Parts: sequence; structure tokens; C-alpha cells
Amino acid sequence: MTKLIFLGSTSAMTVAPDNYQSNMLLVSDDGSKLLIDCGSDIRFSLYDVGLSYLHITDIYLSNLHSDKVGGLEYIAFASKFDPRCNKPKLYLSKDMAGDLWPRSLSGGLRYVEGDITDLDTFFEINKIGHDGNYFEWQGINISLVRTVSLNTNYYLMPSYGLFFEIQGTKVFLTLDTMNIDNLMEAYDQADIIFHDCETAEKKSGSHSHYEDLSKLPDKIRRKMWLYNYNYGYLPDAVQAGFRGWVKRGQEVDFSLVGS
Repeated sequence: MTKLIFLGSTSAMTVAPDNYQSNMLLVSDDGSKLLIDCGSDIRFSLYDVGLSYLHITDIYLSNLHSDKVGGLEYIAFASKFDPRCNKPKLYLSKDMAGDLWPRSLSGGLRYVEGDITDLDTFFEINKIGHDGNYFEWQGINISLVRTVSLNTNYYLMPSYGLFFEIQGTKVFLTLDTMNIDNLMEAYDQADIIFHDCETAEKKSGSHSHYEDLSKLPDKIRRKMWLYNYNYGYLPDAVQAGFRGWVKRGQEVDFSLVGS
């Protein structure tokens, strides 16, 4: 049974005592685990489900914000200096790979005793995009869906959602997206959608907002779970036609999606 586990379901800035950043685990039939994003509170969210860095051998990164990559220093040092560990495999789009080390990780990871390091010191890098916009993990073909996480008026910061099929169920994880207009094809094809959704009164411009998602057609909202929300009051998403709000620790058994 392949399943998806939400280690957390709230935003990057969450201060909730009972929740964490929206990182996920895709767990295959044989128990292999793909960590989908690795935020700064990952050591706590893993611990709460009985896991640690020892169980993380494969990591996918959707973008370079801290709720996606802020926990990589922990994974890198812990696995490097533990003889039980091999280098974790890191999957990310090739257009992000060049920025990950110099702009996000080198400050804390560049120096170890007797050596100057680089990204390859800690991880086995898999740059997606050289031979197609997808990667294979445990027999599952996982396609990247390019979105926009931030528009500075000078630069569009990319983010990459994931689209895959498991046990006949087509799954779309948006991960981070501010613009929903270019996602209609993925919405239509998917059987179930997990969509990032801001709920704060002031829009950040980094995520889709509940107000905008509520205007989507009924047939799309009926397939859509909402996560990455702000801590505090949540509208009645089920009443509005959505499947609901994802809770921390929620597990999705894909074999039961259509039942």
C-alpha cells in the first residue's frame, strides 16, 4: 500500500504548537520513503511520527524557501557523521540546482574538519530536466509541474509541484503556487489534488489564497484538499465544496481515494 503522510500541514511561518511546515512523506509498498520538501522544523516533525534522519534516503525539493530546504543542514551533517548512513539522494529541477548550494546551504555546510565541502559531499544529486521533466522513484514516474512561487517584477521564482499515478489514482501536489490559471490541465487530469492555500487576511503573493480557490469550478473543488494554511481561523472548506483541510499526520491511502 503506497501512501502519503503529512508531517505538517501549515505555512512556513507557523507557530502552532500542534503542527509543522507542510512537508510530506511518500511511502511505498516496501516501506521506502521519499521526503517531499525538507523544512527547518523537519527533525521535530519526523520525531513526532517515530522517524529520524536514519529513515530519510530520498528527498525531493520543490523550491528554495526555508520551509522546503531549511532542514537540509540537519540531514546533511547527521547522515555524514553517522556510519550507518549513505548519502541521501536529492531530487530537484536542474534550474534550481545551481542556486541551492551558494544561496541556501554553503554558509553552514561549507567547512568541516580538514576539508572544504560542496553539495556532493553530503548528497547524491539528481538534477531533473536533462532527460525529461520527471524522475522515477520505486517504480513510480513522478512528473514536475512548473509553477511560480514568487514574482518580484524582476524575477519569477520557480517552484515545482508533482504529478504521479498510484494504483490507478492520479495525484497532483501543488506544493507552492501563486498562480492557479496555468494549472487547469493538471486540475482536470488529477483524481485528487492537494493544494497550498493561504488563509491570512493579507495575501503574501507566494501562495494561492482561499478566496481565489473558492472561485474554481465545482468539479475541481470536489477533488481538492487544502493545506499550507495559516494558523488560526479556518473557513468551512467542506461547505464550500472542497474535500477539507489537511491535518498534521493525515495519511492518504491511494487505493481508497475513489471509494
